[in-house]
Amino acid sequence: MTVRKGNKLTISIQEHMAIDVCPGPIRPIRQISAYFPRLSPTGEPLSPNPAASPLALSPGGGASGVGSSALLSPSKAGARGGGGTLSAASSIETSVDIHSSDSDDCTALGTLEFELRYERATSSLHCTIIRAKGLKPMDFNGLSDPYVKLHLLPGASKANKLKTKTVRNSLNPVWNETLTYIGITEEDMHRKTLRLSVCDEDKLTHNEFIGESRVALRRVKPDQTKRFYTCLEHPPPLPSPTAMGAALRGISCYLREWENEQLHSLEERGRLLLSLQFLPPPEEGDGEGRRGGLWVGVLRCAHLAAMDVNGFSDPYVKTYLKPDVKKKSKHKTAVIKKTLNPEFNEEFFYEISLSELVSKTLEVTVWDYDLGRSNDFIGGVCLSCHSQGDALRHWMDCLRNKGQKVERWHVLTNELPQSTCQD
Repeated sequence: MTVRKGNKLTISIQEHMAIDVCPGPIRPIRQISAYFPRLSPTGEPLSPNPAASPLALSPGGGASGVGSSALLSPSKAGARGGGGTLSAASSIETSVDIHSSDSDDCTALGTLEFELRYERATSSLHCTIIRAKGLKPMDFNGLSDPYVKLHLLPGASKANKLKTKTVRNSLNPVWNETLTYIGITEEDMHRKTLRLSVCDEDKLTHNEFIGESRVALRRVKPDQTKRFYTCLEHPPPLPSPTAMGAALRGISCYLREWENEQLHSLEERGRLLLSLQFLPPPEEGDGEGRRGGLWVGVLRCAHLAAMDVNGFSDPYVKTYLKPDVKKKSKHKTAVIKKTLNPEFNEEFFYEISLSELVSKTLEVTVWDYDLGRSNDFIGGVCLSCHSQGDALRHWMDCLRNKGQKVERWHVLTNELPQSTCQD
């Protein structure tokens, strides 16, 4: 609104910024420079489109309209005809189209190229991160410092996270880096999903997420290399109960609680490679001095959870054969300092008959050694005739194949056995 104070005219801020406050569809806010005289390449002043701006300043220096006393007045259509006339509205519409956020996520976030290969003999999954293209700029200089981190789902945790190097100031980084998961069983290949997250590294603030890609491992055939070209996407959102109907709110809450329980129950603390061998007692006339019993070999661990502030652990392994009435079944390996992938290669022997072994439970736990305070529990696994999955198969293979050494990888869970003592 134009207000007269004495002989001086004042203009309200709404008129100055040319904001249309009338009810109706929302239109882009025009730049204030569109309401001031501008020169065309031919030297003629240009005026805004009268249809787009209800109020405009006269480019000729004087006021245009019916009365010369008014400072602001509507512009006349066709005041500046010909090809030199430039419309403010058309300029704004072009800018909105170019900078529109209604674009495809694949184009906005970028693409990722990588290879996967699963080797059945070594139970290892090789992930070769090749390159990314057209990443979304995350820094003020219009570039990013990207790196790729891998997680295995379900059960994503620091224990199964792998990370590439960081490429500085690039939107088309090339890594050509191979990251290897050790101890991946065929069961994992059927039920696990690999999540590849591309992030921007910031030294002063927290790292920023760019996009991710997920691949079901069942798409990878054993001992064959498969290459993927994927578009980065936003992480899938969890359905919100407030955005759904009343009939679906209870289902959404139930799904959210169920997912949290699954993630907690499937939390992995690393992998453990065990070898079992049952030696039957010698018959009469055979070699004297050889005893019958169970050999337990603790070979190595992989991708253990970091329990110390330095990002590592000081792991060691304890084994028990329970029930242990005489408290003599405990064996313990040496402590390996500052590593998440220790190699022990130690074997322990339990003198026991096959009939007694059937009712026993082999309990194997991994600990982090801390000097001067209690040790931290990393994870464990129990093998017996009442186990499930890989633990049951490993135990039964050992009892069936007498005299043969059977090796298998096991997933370490965060559930601490109640009978385990910390000594």
